[in-house]
Amino acid sequence: MKKAVEILAPAGSFESMKAAVAAGADAVYMGGSRFGARAFAENPGEDKLLEAIDYVHLHGRKLYLTVNTLMKEQELHELYDYLAPYYRQGLDAVIVQDFGTFAFIKEHFPGLHLHASTQMTITGVYGARILKDLGAERVVTARELSLKEIKKIRDQVDIEIESFVHGALCYCYSGQCLFSSLIGGRSGNRGRCAQTCRLPYEVNREAQGLGGKDDRYCLSLKDLSTLDILPDLIEAGIYSMKIEGRMKSPRYTAGVVSIYRKYVDLYLAKGREGYRVDGQDKKALLDLFDRGGQTDGYYKRQNGRDMVVWKEKPAFREGNQQLFDYLDKNYVEIQWKEPAAGTVFLEEGKNAFLQLSACGHHASVTGELVQTAQNQPATEEKVRKQIDKTGNTPFYFDNLDIKIKGNVFLPVQALNELRRRGLEALEEEILKKFKKDRVLKPVKDCNESVYSRKPSWEGPALTISLERPDCFEEAVASPEVKRIYIDAAEFKPEIWRKTVESCHQEGKECMLTMPHIFRNFAEQYFDKHLTELQGAGFDGYLIRSLEETGYLKDKGIKSRLIFDFGMYGMNNYAQEMLENLGADELTWPVELNSRELGKLKVPGELLVYGRLPMMVTAQCLHQGLEQCDRTTVVLSLKDRKGKSFPVKNHCTFCYNTIYNSAAVSLLGLWEAVKGLAPSSIRLQFTTEDKAQTKAVIKCFSDEFLYGREAKLPFEEFTRGHFKRGVE
Repeated sequence: MKKAVEILAPAGSFESMKAAVAAGADAVYMGGSRFGARAFAENPGEDKLLEAIDYVHLHGRKLYLTVNTLMKEQELHELYDYLAPYYRQGLDAVIVQDFGTFAFIKEHFPGLHLHASTQMTITGVYGARILKDLGAERVVTARELSLKEIKKIRDQVDIEIESFVHGALCYCYSGQCLFSSLIGGRSGNRGRCAQTCRLPYEVNREAQGLGGKDDRYCLSLKDLSTLDILPDLIEAGIYSMKIEGRMKSPRYTAGVVSIYRKYVDLYLAKGREGYRVDGQDKKALLDLFDRGGQTDGYYKRQNGRDMVVWKEKPAFREGNQQLFDYLDKNYVEIQWKEPAAGTVFLEEGKNAFLQLSACGHHASVTGELVQTAQNQPATEEKVRKQIDKTGNTPFYFDNLDIKIKGNVFLPVQALNELRRRGLEALEEEILKKFKKDRVLKPVKDCNESVYSRKPSWEGPALTISLERPDCFEEAVASPEVKRIYIDAAEFKPEIWRKTVESCHQEGKECMLTMPHIFRNFAEQYFDKHLTELQGAGFDGYLIRSLEETGYLKDKGIKSRLIFDFGMYGMNNYAQEMLENLGADELTWPVELNSRELGKLKVPGELLVYGRLPMMVTAQCLHQGLEQCDRTTVVLSLKDRKGKSFPVKNHCTFCYNTIYNSAAVSLLGLWEAVKGLAPSSIRLQFTTEDKAQTKAVIKCFSDEFLYGREAKLPFEEFTRGHFKRGVE
């Protein structure tokens, strides 16, 4: 029977998994040796993970495997052999970010449940419904969602909802962070986040300092703790209460799980009226881990200054040794066992017989022939002593019945063997249902193939992406530009139609860039301006969120859809899936190098210039350090090495974007770009002014379209990942 609420615990190691089970978790999520979003956790190897799957099942729990990283083409070919043994062992579900991984697992591993990772940035009904239709059993919602938004998903989509209730909060929307990737090549999308948000920064506005020394940790959020609002979470429709912490200790796991177990059970037993939180339990959670305070997160607010740490964490904090000793003794160091009932039958001249039952399952085994005692017959006490020694098995006898007829004798070794075989048979009986019907579908030939570029390729079309309306004049005046994307966050609805007409007069396509994050703010905004949206005459839409495809379809808006690089078509399975989701064109991912891009079969648009969004966040630095005046400003974050990162607040949709300190530029790499034969090349303008926009368009047109020598009008630029790629 499915429980009313699931407590889902992190397990970065086998020991943490055992501690979670002992503390009362209903399920654990673990990573294997590859493809998990916590590559630096003590992830178990294959043998240990197979043992973990059996362990949780013997205790009536579940195990979900994290396969929640973006897959490169060559890695997807290795996924089959990696997953096969876990699938056969009865793995309950996989947590997935990559669309290619999703499609591959669905095709080759029938019956294996798919959970859409929070890395997919599911923020509403449209995304949840699409994933449900694709075959997902569960969505892990973005941490930034409100209770109202979660309840809306629960009410409108028949899908399980999993949400974080405790642990670290990312500053960025999960799946939208390139900070660690661009600075050091360690991609958060591939489980190697360097936690750059936990470092100190100075915030400035036009060379004017905004934050003091006590405001330097402006990207570091307090840890989530939801004990006080747990009834609200359950009533909003959250089924799985997810605890973060696969990089933390078994003691941490045990402590947090045991406390949430206590309060979930309290609510389920006594309801909201009987729900009270003991202050000592809240203190215990802080004693287990304290980054700088706790917050109940985004569930009841959009963002807030009091969610941010701001100050440096104290170097030393005295530990609660009494709490630690209690957790170690009761959860970490013990071997958790399930109660079993057994009956031993010993009768002269008949084979010994043992019946067992546990966890609703039954097993029986026959032993050696029972002899007639010559001297001292076996007694109930002696037999019980041997059978009761369950040792390292998952069971203990809470009811053991010994039935003896006559003067019987059976060697101690025979009794031990009867017990051993009986408990093994009971384990096998419990586990066999998880392995039933696990039949793999043969994998297709996965030899890597490089897409053959047409030799008649004459060169790419030049497209322009604009955030600032004041730069539009320079873009539309350039005869080389074939398409202009205008950002919905800054180009207001009243000028949409006029902007489209201006593009068409110059023989250019005009497309609307949809927001990075599509939530209630965005839906209400476009609903309010639906007439303008339908009447503007856009040639298409640049899609940056899965939600947007569902929204446009729901509103009957039919036009070309160009999926942006944040939709992550990192491999050919993913690209095929994106096309099935409605993409007419794809933008190639920015975390692949040129060699990896060459393995993609679908020609795509290649970003050759532009500041990349390193973080897209619900937090607002402008609000946190100044005030919320609904005015778009550009702040700058300066890191310890003196690099400055522009920060823009997109008030229309209430999110912030932190851009890279330098723009990506592939100027000078025309031969490498030409070898990839992209369908188009894009110049992406974010903070540039009119003069800079004009100069960049000219130099890229000179080299990429006319073969002239050109020089970028900026001293500082980066090649991004075009040459180096990511780990």
